[in-house]
Formats: sequence, C-alpha cells, structure tokens
Amino acid sequence: MSSDNIKLRVKFSKHGFMKYIGHLDVMRYFQKVIRRCGLDIAYSEGFSPHQIMSFAQPLGVGLESEGEYMDIEVHTAESSQKVIDMMNSAQAEGIKVIDVVRLPEKSENAMASVAQASYNVRFREGRTPSFDIKKAIDDFNSADEVLIEKKTKKSTREVNLKEFVYEINYRADNSIDMKLCAGSGTNIKPGLVLEGIYKRNGAEAPEATDILITRYDLFDIDGKPLSEAGEHF
Repeated sequence: MSSDNIKLRVKFSKHGFMKYIGHLDVMRYFQKVIRRCGLDIAYSEGFSPHQIMSFAQPLGVGLESEGEYMDIEVHTAESSQKVIDMMNSAQAEGIKVIDVVRLPEKSENAMASVAQASYNVRFREGRTPSFDIKKAIDDFNSADEVLIEKKTKKSTREVNLKEFVYEINYRADNSIDMKLCAGSGTNIKPGLVLEGIYKRNGAEAPEATDILITRYDLFDIDGKPLSEAGEHF
C-alpha cells in the first residue's frame, strides 16, 4: 500500500436476483463497476496488477444482506457521498452502495475485523415450525447450555450455542433476529441455531428452502459495525 493511497470501506446491500451470485462473482462484478464508474482505484504492483480490493466475510448464496463490506484503495476521492453516487451510477439492480468511510492508514482490513454478525430469519409461507417458536426462543434464552454438533470440512465437534449466540429475539411478524459469533475461529450460521432450537423441541431442522435469511450487519470484537472504523469525508 502506498502511503499516498486513500483506504476506503464500502458498505453495500445485496437483494433480489443478486443473492444467487456467489462471492467470487461479486468480486468480479465490483471490479467492473469500479472501472465503469471511473473511480480512481489503486492497483497492485508486479507482473499482473489488480485492483486493491478485499471483502469481509463472504455471504452464503441465497442470503440477502443490508450490511456487506469491502475495502478498496484509491488515489483520489472527493467525498464519501461522491464515491457512493459514482459507484451506484454503474450498479445492476439488486446491489446498492449505502455508505463509504475513510479508514485510518494502519487499520485492520474488513475480513480480519469481523467478530459478530446479525441476521433476520423469516419462514416461508406454510413452513413455520410445528411448535410455538416464541416460547422456544424464550426457552433457548433461559437455558444454561444448548449443545449441537457443528460440522467443519475436517471434523465434527459439539458446541454450546449459548457461548456463541449473543442475542436472539422473536419479532411480532413471526421472524427471528439473531446476533452471532462470526470470527475466523468460530463462525455460527443461523441455520445451526435453528437446528439447536428445533432439536430442543423434538422437531427436524428446517430445510434451507423453508427459510429466508437476511444478514443485517457485520461487527468488530467490540460490537461496533465495521463502518464505524472510519469517518465520512
């Protein structure tokens, strides 16, 4: 990174058809957006220069989001609002830049900063659980431990969800809000939490097609949204 470059954190939403676009394609998509909108992006040095760009925790295919993040470096930038307007002028339907801040020079990148994530889970019509979900969430919150098998690529281990679910609340619209551990060491997904709740109530875990998940935001170890690491300019 050149000391003359400006490091920006870009927050964007992802909805509609774009929720089916995987992480690598989202990266390629933003490279094209930046070229089209004329942002003064910085490039790496070496034999094959590329735009200096890194993303926070990848979003699973099929999930929507109100709080995705990427860090970029630019040579010049007029203002936060100007960058937002430039990037949105070249966007396809389904992705929208909603905030841009300037980061301190020695700040951690977005991926390394992620420690928590918040989600909303809705049930598709006709796919609500057979048990009282509000009562089940109250039971979850009052329990000392909720054990579940968590599978990784290399192994399976038993975890106590209570250590990694920071908040879980039932909403009047019959959806569920969750704030979960999302660090590099342990990353808890909403589906695993639902599996634990269903298991406690003698039911089979819901299929991915039974629910709609929206990621609200990503947070650092202190529970602050990643956008608060920088300032508007």
